[in-house]
Amino acid sequence: MDSHSYISHIIEIEANAIRNIPMENKYTEAIDLIYEQIHIKHGKLVTSGMGKAGQIALNIATTFSSTGTPAIFLHPADAQHGDLGVIQKNDILLLVSNSGKTNEILQLIELANRLVPNIPIVVITGNGNSELARKANITLLTGNPPEVCPLGLTPTTSTTVMTVIGDILVTLMMKKINFTAEEYAKRHHSGYLGEKSKMYISNNNNK
Repeated sequence: MDSHSYISHIIEIEANAIRNIPMENKYTEAIDLIYEQIHIKHGKLVTSGMGKAGQIALNIATTFSSTGTPAIFLHPADAQHGDLGVIQKNDILLLVSNSGKTNEILQLIELANRLVPNIPIVVITGNGNSELARKANITLLTGNPPEVCPLGLTPTTSTTVMTVIGDILVTLMMKKINFTAEEYAKRHHSGYLGEKSKMYISNNNNK
């Protein structure tokens, strides 16, 4: 297979993985729970994951924060060395693990429950039968697609679908809270997005 064909093959595999994200996932329930904890009870979203899944969790947290829903990323290893203290009453956990077996994430649940008993948990995972899924209030499944990595080991396709699931949650919440360009601009003062949001507001005000 030549390079062009191989690249097309990879793109098609990843596109199919996105198309096959289970539609029966409980997105509405997850958004309602996150909304209640943050926008009604004034808690925050605390995301976490190890390795590549942790990078996706970080991206989800920063995107939520930039679109009107306060969120932070908590590294599960740092949580065991004092950073757990960032978790407060009315917070909600969003945990990302493809296998659903990540020890550090399972330990994080135990530690978080000592600090805030019965803290609500939303999980993004490829394994609906995992211990992590069983501990969650709501589980969002990735469909567990095979990795495009030639070894079948490196998180590639799995992180792609995790990212899309995060985007689904963020955009659903933006619609639920009626997040506006004006509010967006307040959080993006500088840079390309800051200028773009200000121009969007200016153009719409001149209509």
